[in-house]
Amino acid sequence: MSRPLATLLDTARRETRPLLVLALPICGAQLAQAGMSVADVMMTGRLSATDLAAVSVGSSLWLPLMLFMTGTLMGLTPIVAQLLGGRRGGEIGPNVHQGLWVALALGALAATLLWFAVGPIFTLMDVPEAVAERSRSYLFAVAFGMPGAALFQALRAFSDGMNHTRPSLWISLLGLAVNVPSNFVLIYGGEGLSDLLGSWLPGWIQTLPALGALGCGIATALSLWTMCLAMVLYTRHSRAYGEVSLWHAPSPPRRRMIGELLYVGLPIGVAIFVEVTLFTLIALFIASLGEITVAAHQVALNYTSILFMLPLSLSMALTVRVGNVLGQGRPSYARRVAWHGITVCLAVALFNGLLLRFTAEPVIGLYTRDAEVASLALSLVLLAMIYQVSDSLQVNLAGALRGYKDTRIIMVITLASYWLVGMAGGHWLGTRGIPGLVEPLGVHGYWIGLIGGLTAAAVMLGERLRRIGKAVAHGERDPLHP
Repeated sequence: MSRPLATLLDTARRETRPLLVLALPICGAQLAQAGMSVADVMMTGRLSATDLAAVSVGSSLWLPLMLFMTGTLMGLTPIVAQLLGGRRGGEIGPNVHQGLWVALALGALAATLLWFAVGPIFTLMDVPEAVAERSRSYLFAVAFGMPGAALFQALRAFSDGMNHTRPSLWISLLGLAVNVPSNFVLIYGGEGLSDLLGSWLPGWIQTLPALGALGCGIATALSLWTMCLAMVLYTRHSRAYGEVSLWHAPSPPRRRMIGELLYVGLPIGVAIFVEVTLFTLIALFIASLGEITVAAHQVALNYTSILFMLPLSLSMALTVRVGNVLGQGRPSYARRVAWHGITVCLAVALFNGLLLRFTAEPVIGLYTRDAEVASLALSLVLLAMIYQVSDSLQVNLAGALRGYKDTRIIMVITLASYWLVGMAGGHWLGTRGIPGLVEPLGVHGYWIGLIGGLTAAAVMLGERLRRIGKAVAHGERDPLHP
């Protein structure tokens, strides 16, 4: 057996199981949190179209803010992972405390924006007044949950960095378990409970008001704070974190540690925010192509997004594994760990592609009975088979680079590839095609643009990982202080 092949097999034997042990609970947590959004849409949709529109419009504003907070606080994961790998447990607690201070600031800022900035945005978006009024109420309630969401994400980043990803799964499931019944009581009120359980309920319960979109917002805030408090209790009482005691002697704000967290985390937050806004803008452009096209686009995107959860979770686990090994002072092995993770994600992406190929038609049938929508969605799913490979590669390459704390380049590459190639290229193909060669491709042009943008990102991030891994392995760069 050749030496490179033997090295590859040895790395796979050592690293595949630890990577999957980290990734699978993260995947479950992501699905549980996505389930909360699905429950919000389904339950408000059953009440009225106006409440559904209010929640949908409101979600398009607060979810990007939460993802920006989440991305910024993800900078804590490689910091903790490297400290853990280097057996510098005494430094973990103070770093996490700084993450909590940053989380409080971000949560307060997000809440303030939701309270005071949505009015002008609704005016610019020309949202109908009935929808705008209910969406304002919905966002007013959700805003109270933003600090809780930020604190939960900071503690989750700490736990993930400690190689302990299961709490985020169980606590996210707890959040879902609170969200669904709270939604039912607050959205439908006493009348809904009576319809479900019968008229034997006490009179005061039967007279509870149906709050609609506002009730959905209150339920969301309750779920976010439940997850936060559960994570606080778990990190306080669990023995899984060894010598790290977060709640024994909290540290005051320290400029140097906060600076390191923001140096690593802010580019992650910006990159995620850019990706979210890219998809939002594409949806707005596609809206002008008609309701059949919009429906097909949403069906295809929703289905592929569910399958993308595992590659996304692998990227988060890869950040932890690379960070651990670098903290142990094993830069050459960290390079092997990183590329092994890329190999695993490629295998998962190819499997997802096959799954799309053989399940697309029956799954699309669950979403819609409209033959035109189903036919168009099926053609987009075929493009999504390519999309899955590019997207999985770029997100895992970014995950490996985060393990090296090399995050600013991810932001730059994301901006260039998503906007110049993905957005601009897709819009050109969709509205103009290739003059003299190809007619305007409509929604297919936008999807081809997305594939091009994600492929460009994967190529550039792959080259960056090759260079950074080589430089660190040869001692030309310090991974602990980039």
